[in-house]
Amino acid sequence: MILLGIENKDSYLNLLSGKRLGLITNPTGVDRQLNTAIDIIHETLDLRVLFGPEHGVRGDQEAGVHVNDQKDSKTGLTVYSLYGANRAPSEAMLQDIDALLFDIQDVGARFYTYLWTMVYAMEACKKYGKMFVVFDRPNPVGALSVEGWMLDLDFRSFVGYLPIPQRYGLTIGELAMMANDAYGIGCDLVVIPMKGYQRLMHYRDTGIPWILPSPNIPTPETTYTYLATCLFEGTNLSEGRGTTKPFSMIGAPWLNAVEIAGIMSKRHLDGVLFRAGSFMPFQSKHQGVLCHAIELILTDIHTFKPIETGLILLDEIRNMHPEFSFLPPYKEGRPPMIDLLTGSSDVRLKQKDLSEMLLMMRDHSKRFSDMKLRYHLYE
Repeated sequence: MILLGIENKDSYLNLLSGKRLGLITNPTGVDRQLNTAIDIIHETLDLRVLFGPEHGVRGDQEAGVHVNDQKDSKTGLTVYSLYGANRAPSEAMLQDIDALLFDIQDVGARFYTYLWTMVYAMEACKKYGKMFVVFDRPNPVGALSVEGWMLDLDFRSFVGYLPIPQRYGLTIGELAMMANDAYGIGCDLVVIPMKGYQRLMHYRDTGIPWILPSPNIPTPETTYTYLATCLFEGTNLSEGRGTTKPFSMIGAPWLNAVEIAGIMSKRHLDGVLFRAGSFMPFQSKHQGVLCHAIELILTDIHTFKPIETGLILLDEIRNMHPEFSFLPPYKEGRPPMIDLLTGSSDVRLKQKDLSEMLLMMRDHSKRFSDMKLRYHLYE
């Protein structure tokens, strides 16, 4: 049986006893019995303050919605938002604690903001002289496979801050170790490891209950399709928000779904089938409008290459449809969202054709796979 970092009490009670603590967490910070990290730490140690990432400490906010500071209704502790006016803890937020703890389930994707909440907090702990402790959790898409291209730091943002590929093949604790060492953060870092975890495990293999890490990642399988279709957040296609299958379906009123599904099926990509369908989102892009859609149906998560699949799908839709467009920047003077998601302007500007992009992706993946080996905590 796997013991999560938060369940591995022998590794942290002595370390943290007598220290004043802060905790960054959300609803995924639970043990196997669904006891929250907030309750576990609050009942056994000196927990002083909470910090909430995107979606809030209790997970009740939609994507992109700024979250305000508040009081936690159960513990009465102050909750500082790290997805509002501040993305990193300030000196004032950390002044009354000795160590800042982190227990959040990531999804194995570079463009998921929880990673960068952690890294920003590590930088703050380095700056203000605080210990940073990560309770490790499984990578839901497995901690072996690496896929994608490295982020160009000219396109740094809160959906990509360090030069890692889209699928990075590390646990959250291992990624913290890499960020601290290879990327020079240099904070006083402690990772509380899991017991019994193996790198080849995907989330269903762990036997750990799945708690939605955000409202549009309803199942472990969605973490795979999310890696493929999150790119469409930077386009005028719906990525399935406001449907029963977010990130497993993409669509638009003008999409020739039948033809695209046929083209994609003829490519015989590993681990996935494509189906033409339809949906009408109740929120987000194309709200209340019938959209023709492509559904990704996974047949083998072990062979599925989500980043390659997503890039090919985007390329085929873009080439066929004059209605296709990339969304403008969210903020004046910043790159368009597609550049932030891909980590460069190559896809948007077609500075490389599809075959060149795929070759570059494989080269970057190989280099990162070699680099990450020294941070592995698990076999």
